[in-house]
Amino acid sequence: MDIVGVLPLDVAGAVIVLWLALGLLGLALQRSPHLIINVIFPFGAIVSLALAATGLWALGEVASYAILPMGLPDLPLHLRLDPLSAFFLILLGGASFGVSLFSAGYFKSMQGNTLGLLSLEYHLFLASMALVLLADDAYMFMVAWETMALSSYFLVTTDHNVPDIRKAGYLYLLIAHVGAIAILLSFGVMQGGHGIGAYTFVAMRGAHLSAFWASVAFLLALFGFGAKAGLLPLHVWLPEAHPAAPSPVSALMSGIMLKTAIYGILRFTFDLLGDSLGAQQWWWGVLALALGLVTAIFGVMFAAVQGDMKRLLAYSSIENIGLLLVGIGLAIIFHVYGKDALAALSLTAMLYHSLNHAFFKCLLFVGTGSILHATGERNMGRMGGLIHHMPWVAVLMLVGVLSISGLPPFNGFVSEWLLLQAFLLSPGLPNSYINMLIPVAAAVIALAAALAAYVMVKFYGIIFLGQPRGEVKTQPHDAGIWERIGLGWLALACVALGLAPVCVVRQLDLVTQLLVGRGLGNAAAGWLFLAPVDIERASYSPVYFLLAVLGVMLVTALVVHYFYHGRLRRGPAWDCGFPAQTSRMQDTAEGFGQPIRRIFEPFFRIESELPSAFDTHPRYHGRSDDRLWFALYLPIKSITEKLSSLASLLQHGRIHLYLSYTFVTLVVLLAFV
Repeated sequence: MDIVGVLPLDVAGAVIVLWLALGLLGLALQRSPHLIINVIFPFGAIVSLALAATGLWALGEVASYAILPMGLPDLPLHLRLDPLSAFFLILLGGASFGVSLFSAGYFKSMQGNTLGLLSLEYHLFLASMALVLLADDAYMFMVAWETMALSSYFLVTTDHNVPDIRKAGYLYLLIAHVGAIAILLSFGVMQGGHGIGAYTFVAMRGAHLSAFWASVAFLLALFGFGAKAGLLPLHVWLPEAHPAAPSPVSALMSGIMLKTAIYGILRFTFDLLGDSLGAQQWWWGVLALALGLVTAIFGVMFAAVQGDMKRLLAYSSIENIGLLLVGIGLAIIFHVYGKDALAALSLTAMLYHSLNHAFFKCLLFVGTGSILHATGERNMGRMGGLIHHMPWVAVLMLVGVLSISGLPPFNGFVSEWLLLQAFLLSPGLPNSYINMLIPVAAAVIALAAALAAYVMVKFYGIIFLGQPRGEVKTQPHDAGIWERIGLGWLALACVALGLAPVCVVRQLDLVTQLLVGRGLGNAAAGWLFLAPVDIERASYSPVYFLLAVLGVMLVTALVVHYFYHGRLRRGPAWDCGFPAQTSRMQDTAEGFGQPIRRIFEPFFRIESELPSAFDTHPRYHGRSDDRLWFALYLPIKSITEKLSSLASLLQHGRIHLYLSYTFVTLVVLLAFV
């Protein structure tokens, strides 16, 4: 029952204040690390759960507004909570609940001063992401956006004594600010010089931009948010920053922060620029679709050849962000041609996959944190057989692996199936080029999904199965109680989202109605079957699928028990005539990725070192680098260094030269006035 006079926005604001208070309290308690671990982080998790409940409450309510009497003169801060913001608050609160519980166990080995500062940065990061989702003017949005970038930068560089971590943090901050400049310019285009009062989102929604300026605003927003999301070619920070950060921070960045960029694209495209989105802007969707496809294939290819488990998951995030952008691009195409039912289906698939990715990617990242604590290793080539030492982590991470692989009845299958249905149900559009692109795009999506499953077989098999491939730094041990609870919550969410898609889609209808004016409506036959258009065309029932799987397993067990019981005997494995089997005979992480490296060789910059027949200690080394780094970013770095060296010529340290520069500048200005 609602409390009289209290709006969801009020509760969301209180949650943000509580997070900030917890961060400051953690800093004050830095001499009592046990209180930070056992009180601050668990209570922060409860606050996260309250935010998720608030978002669920707000989905069915009308949009609520608030104006905060703070900020600059004549620039108060505006907040708004509508179904789009509410959905992403559910994502933020639900996923961060599990990560915060896990963090209570993960960070317990940190020292007091470092732990207190990390607690402040951690909760400030959560609060700033929530403020991004609630901002209703350009000023508030940019303040929250920059706070999110800075707090996450300090979290990435927690272990700042390591040079590589400092470099990764600098690269992340640099690209984040380049993207922020593009977002700010997009706001400037939409404001259109109509005075200080036009900086609110309400004014931007009512602005009537020409097709040219609307396209400029869209391109700037796509570039700016793409830099934060990790779209090609702005992805280079992501595989560096995620491995550098502590695992709970990597989980928050990959599972949640990247979705704030997706939220920004949706807010700009379908809300702020919604009145300007007409038939002339069909190419917006084609551009987003093409970028998404290239990003997805690129991410999954590079994930397949990684030996570092956190870098593998980072590239996997790039692939999933590509899939989300594909859904947005497809929705734009359908919307501009008046196919709003299919636009709603595309957006439903995209939003569902955003929620799914938040949970299974957070699960996998925090799971790698447990592995890192247990073994002291990130290199999968030195792992193997950890299922015997870490059964809790192995079972719970298996749920995440099956989910991200898109296997039913887990959650990843539902969203990918809905996205493919949007492609398969596409009608003839009045543009022949788009009609040719859509089936090709569907094939690329299927390829990316298959390769993603291949990557996860490598990830799980190399780490948990087989025999140890090398000496680890410490004796492996299973996760602690706080870590198990956090992992269990995230795994439970993956299962629940996979088994109850009808309930989720009905809630997502409230979001798609806001964006394109349509929902899937009666896309469900009861609560068991999900049918995107018509149950006679295509439908899916995860409950029946699960019962069928359990039935097959039960029948198999009964057959084995009654027909073969007592007729089995155990003996040594034949091992193909070679009984002296060692761990070196197992497939390695590099060997698993070798077929992908061979097939897509032109996309990699490969360096390899092969032993000769005369080496007494043979050694093999292979490395697959990103060609874009060498073709695009290193030339930019070289040009920047040259320009900086030229600019330094003006700096001599002599006062009379500086006075001369000032005098010449004044003369030039007076000559042109």
